[in-house]
Amino acid sequence: MPSTRHDLLARAIPRLRRAGDLDTEPAERARVEARHRTQDRSLPVRATPGFAKRWEVSVEDLGFPCYVLTPRDRPVRRTLHYLHGGAFMAPIDAFHVRYATRLADAIGARVVMPDYPLAPEHTWADSHDALVADAARWSGQEGGAVLAGDSAGGGLALAVAMSVRDRGLPAASHLVLHAPWVDLTTSTPETREADLVDPWLFYTKLEAYAGWWAGSAEDLGRPEVSPALGDLSGLPRALMLYGTRDLLHPGCRLLAKRAADAGWDLTSIEEPDLIHVYGLLPLIPESRRAFDQVVEFLR
Repeated sequence: MPSTRHDLLARAIPRLRRAGDLDTEPAERARVEARHRTQDRSLPVRATPGFAKRWEVSVEDLGFPCYVLTPRDRPVRRTLHYLHGGAFMAPIDAFHVRYATRLADAIGARVVMPDYPLAPEHTWADSHDALVADAARWSGQEGGAVLAGDSAGGGLALAVAMSVRDRGLPAASHLVLHAPWVDLTTSTPETREADLVDPWLFYTKLEAYAGWWAGSAEDLGRPEVSPALGDLSGLPRALMLYGTRDLLHPGCRLLAKRAADAGWDLTSIEEPDLIHVYGLLPLIPESRRAFDQVVEFLR
């Protein structure tokens, strides 16, 4: 049963994020594009206490910025390559940085966080090859890399891992997926039912954002966009965490089923009645439990 703190956040987050149903697709596109023109795209560190004292930041050019966060106070044993969520149309959030640095501290890693170009101005094709090459480069270094992401970033992490495999490049040792968006076709009919219980995500927006990221209806089902529909064999060991009060949970269940059929070593943790990316939320016992599960998996 969800904690009281979880249920308070489940009510508060949609209000704080001004979540709501789609008005019209053109109006939403115009709103997002206008926001992108004025949005601060610098690395948001305000939710990470003592960030400047503890982390050194450099920026690599992948055709877009990629932040490399190196700890000042401990040795680095490996790399956490983290792809942020945000429905492919929102930039890195302060809580992405907070989570990634906490996890990196726990596993002795640096953080690599690409600020990939966003929809609707860009599609998957504008960043995919660069992300694949970057993930493989870090995976090939001493200590290897963990490839992780949440929501859209979780789906993107899986898509990148599949392309790394297909191209015969150095692979990550592990994948960590928080409520990943892995089926942009919404082929699972249960997604419509999940729309009735999710307080944060909305089906109409899901359709719009999926179309923007894919770029065309023909590309919606390709593995770089909807990795749950692709070949799942031969991928790194993976952990997936999601709740059932989440519009994306039917896609996560589809991924778990197809992983079992393909013989892919995917551990799937489904939490009843928890909301989207609960594992990244602050101040709730469910996220602390999820964090411990991730750390144990990566040991």
